[in-house]
Amino acid sequence: MIADVKKSAEQKMQKSLEALKVDLSKVRSGRAHAGFLDHITVDYYGTQTPINQVANINLIDARTIGVIPWEKKMGNVIEKAIRESDLGLNPMPVGETIRVPMPPLTEERRRDLIKVVKQEAENVRIAMRNIRRDANTHLKDLLKSKEISEDDERRGQDEIQKLTDRYITEIDKILQIKETELMAV
Repeated sequence: MIADVKKSAEQKMQKSLEALKVDLSKVRSGRAHAGFLDHITVDYYGTQTPINQVANINLIDARTIGVIPWEKKMGNVIEKAIRESDLGLNPMPVGETIRVPMPPLTEERRRDLIKVVKQEAENVRIAMRNIRRDANTHLKDLLKSKEISEDDERRGQDEIQKLTDRYITEIDKILQIKETELMAV
């Protein structure tokens, strides 16, 4: 029973951590990376389709993303979608490739992005604590229904706390790496 509660809590914490990694990957540093455009959709024959399903996306250099449409006539549609996205990018067609240069970040914008990143991390810490609370409540319910002993409940709570501490430490490491990445010029 305790193992099931712990396993369930760990799975939820892992999902929260993965969600944080995905969210932080969308926060732009001065460098380019291929997954940066993944959330942009384009109008593909009347259907909103993710950009990575209608074009190859690769890195040309550290500050430039290259987008190569699979169909020539999709070039203008992809370019328009990138330009109108909330990323503030200005794509330039060069032959069949659409070059997407990443503009350098100002110091003020970097500080704002760090605030956003810290808020994201804090939201995930809160989610972790909520998962811990739910698991502890579940253990108390098992104790009330006399399915486990008080010692087992206390041991289970200790294990859940250690699990929570481990994941919060992991969140702090990810946050530190992202802050360093954002402050690098």
